[in-house]
Amino acid sequence: MTQTGVPLRQGLYDPRFEHDACGVGFLVDLKGRSSHTMVEQGIRVLMSLAHRGACGCEKHTGDGAGVLLQMPHRFLAEVCEPLKMALPAPGEYGVGMVFLPADSADRLGCERLLEQIVGDEAQQVLGWRTVPTDNSPIGPTAKAAEPVIRQIFVGRDAAIESESDFERKLYVIRKRVEAAIKASDIRRRAAFYIPSLSCRTVVYKGMLMGDQVATYYPDLTHPALETALIMVHSRFSTNTFPSWARAHPYRYLCHNGEINT
Repeated sequence: MTQTGVPLRQGLYDPRFEHDACGVGFLVDLKGRSSHTMVEQGIRVLMSLAHRGACGCEKHTGDGAGVLLQMPHRFLAEVCEPLKMALPAPGEYGVGMVFLPADSADRLGCERLLEQIVGDEAQQVLGWRTVPTDNSPIGPTAKAAEPVIRQIFVGRDAAIESESDFERKLYVIRKRVEAAIKASDIRRRAAFYIPSLSCRTVVYKGMLMGDQVATYYPDLTHPALETALIMVHSRFSTNTFPSWARAHPYRYLCHNGEINT
């Protein structure tokens, strides 16, 4: 045993092949400067993790991959303008990335429940945006389970004094919506999932391979989409089946699977 706790070379084992970062990556600008370059670099890291991700018998259906970014306010303000949606200042609104059933009636039922609970919690629905996607590179299994992906914009009530209080309110909204839809009679309610609902961050992810993420989400290649940090993950699960919801990263972290052992 070496001083680092790694076994000595023996049999078929060679410590030279020990590597860390099992499918995860994180980049940050130490001076807090947001740029699209950070997004591009993060995507390159994600693509370099292809050997740490998994795919099924279909080589184009991945186990899951995605990125977490700071709220890209300049980009969102630009793409919401044609929708006649004027966004308030950063910190005054939250964005929810929402996976919805493909069936229009079920999708509308989920959206109405979400809007109702936003109102119940005294916040304002500013509007919805359908997220552009390109599913041409993904395999049949991923396409068969593909959700409709939309962003909901939630305005902060004037009675909420701080951004942290607003973030907590968005958490309450998400948990209430998840419970309400689970208990509803919406037929395809299992397809509903909220990857992120925050005034600080947004998550783009899916049942994808690392090199499919930027193609699937054209938002990620838009020059106005900027961040000072990016967290990326390419999933390789050994004990659960892939799904759009199970893709990493989650809302606050990504991990290599050992967190539960």
